Amino acid sequence: MSRDKFTIHSKAVVCQDVDLKGDITIGAGSIVHPKATIFAIGGPIVIGSGCIIEESSIIVNRKKEVMRIGDDNLFEIGCRVEASSIGNSNTISTRARVHHTVRLGSYCVIGAACLLVPTEDEILPDYTVVFGPSAEKRTWSGRGKAQEADLRRKHAEYLREMLPKFNRRRNDGT
Repeated sequence: MSRDKFTIHSKAVVCQDVDLKGDITIGAGSIVHPKATIFAIGGPIVIGSGCIIEESSIIVNRKKEVMRIGDDNLFEIGCRVEASSIGNSNTISTRARVHHTVRLGSYCVIGAACLLVPTEDEILPDYTVVFGPSAEKRTWSGRGKAQEADLRRKHAEYLREMLPKFNRRRNDGT
């Protein structure tokens, strides 16, 4: 396996107690809570700007190609994501699992504890909501999108202020 290479934007907040392995790039304004895990085992992981990765979240890239995660995504506590590409403004809820055969569009929501593990490649179109124990799918109308974006911005602002007060920050390359 190649050496670890972390590129962390100066405006990102990445706590010291984060488990990083492989070639990982974290964009401006992104926030990675303590106890999160990001493993680029096969190929690199590129995380866009404004993403929030909460504690106990696991992001893994086992494939050779680059795993691209867009801007303003929220990975809630204890989720596990191996999707090869993720658009913008998605929410992966608490304890949800997204398999490597999935590609997410933008503005998708994977509900709490949902298992999205199709046997064949699947692309979730924009505004798809996955919910319930059998991972049912619906399309969101997009109503409330601006309020959701504002709320997420305020959430990120609060975290950028509070996390460094109680956790050591990780700098580029450490």
